[in-house]
Amino acid sequence: MKILSNIFFALLLLAIACPSAFSQNPIVRDQFTADPSARVFNGKIYVFPSHDIVAPEGKGLRENWFCMEDYHVFSSENLTDWTDHGMIVSQYDVEWVDSNSYSMWAPDCVERNGKYYFYFPSNVKPDGEAGRRGGFGIGVAIADAPEGPYVPEKKPIQGINGIDPCVLIDDDGQAYIYWSMGNIYGAKLKENMLELDSETTTIAEMPRAGMKEGPWVFKRNGLYYMTLPHVENDTERLEYGISDNPLGPFEMKGVIMDESPTGCWTNHHSILEYNDQWYLFYHHNDYSPDFDKNRSIRADSLFFNSDGTIQKVIPTLRGIGLASAESQIQLDRYTDISENAAIDFINPENTFEGWKTIFKSKGDWIRFNTVDFSNKKLKNAKMRVRSESGGKVQIKFSNKDESVLAEVEIPKSDKWVLVDSKIEKYKKGTYDLKVELISGNNVEIDWVQFTK
Repeated sequence: MKILSNIFFALLLLAIACPSAFSQNPIVRDQFTADPSARVFNGKIYVFPSHDIVAPEGKGLRENWFCMEDYHVFSSENLTDWTDHGMIVSQYDVEWVDSNSYSMWAPDCVERNGKYYFYFPSNVKPDGEAGRRGGFGIGVAIADAPEGPYVPEKKPIQGINGIDPCVLIDDDGQAYIYWSMGNIYGAKLKENMLELDSETTTIAEMPRAGMKEGPWVFKRNGLYYMTLPHVENDTERLEYGISDNPLGPFEMKGVIMDESPTGCWTNHHSILEYNDQWYLFYHHNDYSPDFDKNRSIRADSLFFNSDGTIQKVIPTLRGIGLASAESQIQLDRYTDISENAAIDFINPENTFEGWKTIFKSKGDWIRFNTVDFSNKKLKNAKMRVRSESGGKVQIKFSNKDESVLAEVEIPKSDKWVLVDSKIEKYKKGTYDLKVELISGNNVEIDWVQFTK
């Protein structure tokens, strides 16, 4: 009965799944997410992150630490509109998991023979009368669709003590599982995807000093890439090595992403190709700048050199995907910004309300790239704004000639208001937008949108 009730609950969540994420970074805007494992299934990208929460008093492995009790899955076809399909696995519904540990850490998911295998780590229930924690195990939950419902296996995979599973199915059909616990490890999986089919290999030629975790292994042009977060100094950066063998040894090649400039201690990632473009999914503490154990997932484009090495990825706020002109375009997720303009939370007490752009004086501007104006003729520019002194902004196409799309008067108000203006010269196509303050000062903008 318990399994049936879980399936019913998961189906209900699937039925009410709704968009809760967007193309700009971070891509999930209504909850904390971390450790994104991105996969392509059935022509869509599915992202399986861990789910940070604010720790209930006295819960978790220790005070002021990572706290996660379940997993959601998100999907997108266009890299712009992301759908939350709801909770798929919870610590309370897995027989072997210590549900007082709140340690449902970085997962992964792969498809084989029409089944979806979701791999997740957690603390094993205490050992008998001694009450000692049983260390970390890696479990599997199975579904007939990437959205679920998932049914967890009763026991974790035997022979693994670790976290951060990643699974690679090679071209010959052999599956490999990788994990971390001090070092990086790998082993073959049996055809059933539930049991090891080889001895454990300690992956050779990894950095010797500093914490290593979160392996993500993929294959490209006959080469195997081992990518991982590594603490070279004080915080994690993303590094990688290359091998001609799925279990190494891997020759370390360099850094994919540098340490966080704001000091977020962890980063954790995945890499995949979708519609002939490679992407890096990773996380940062955007919504929780003062507590880096509550994180949010991001995505940026990734490129390779002709010799197969990876070009370093510079994190962006703009992220990926083509923004629709008819959506609420969050200018604060900018591509470029003038020196005196600023970004801040709309409500520091509830950061999920998002950010605002602040133009302090005439001449301040912000640029937001790749906005799609191609579907139909739009007649109005609408903005959510606030300014006690008032002003005027110009919205321009910012590709070559910076032609003015609309001028918007900003009224004097200490509250957020909606204003609109007629579009002066409409052009179909995909353009970068530039919004500039041409009069007034201390103008705040939440979003801009174009309507019929």
